[in-house]
Amino acid sequence: MKIHLKQIPPEGLHLEGDEDCPIRELETEEIRCTGPLHYSIDLGVTGEALWASGSLSQPVELPCVACLEKFVHEIQVPAFAIHTELRGPETVDLTPFMREDLLLNLPAHPRCDRDAGRVCTPKQIETSEQDTKRKSDWSALDKLKLKR
Repeated sequence: MKIHLKQIPPEGLHLEGDEDCPIRELETEEIRCTGPLHYSIDLGVTGEALWASGSLSQPVELPCVACLEKFVHEIQVPAFAIHTELRGPETVDLTPFMREDLLLNLPAHPRCDRDAGRVCTPKQIETSEQDTKRKSDWSALDKLKLKR
């Protein structure tokens, strides 16, 4: 999202709308955007700096850490805020700042039942029959002959 500084009036500017997903590079890590980024931000220029504050929301598809099923989660950034110096150009790109806040609010261990919309049934790891009949790891110690 690029902002043209000459279009921001002295009293500030409110922007609301949708943009393309700014975190497409995560698609290789089983995270996929399922819709556009929705933003509602206020902008202003003070001295030689641009400030912005508002909220962001981005729907993404994630794998559940318990059942491994994919589910849709909405990343919420309720307190998006930046303050950056203006360095010459007439436009400022807010996309890197938005991307950073979205990544910081991405759940570390996503679970499909987190929002109480689903019931998660964790997958059990099946063990083969030969693993259950295996000798004890301590059996080798039983063979030791220690002098007393």
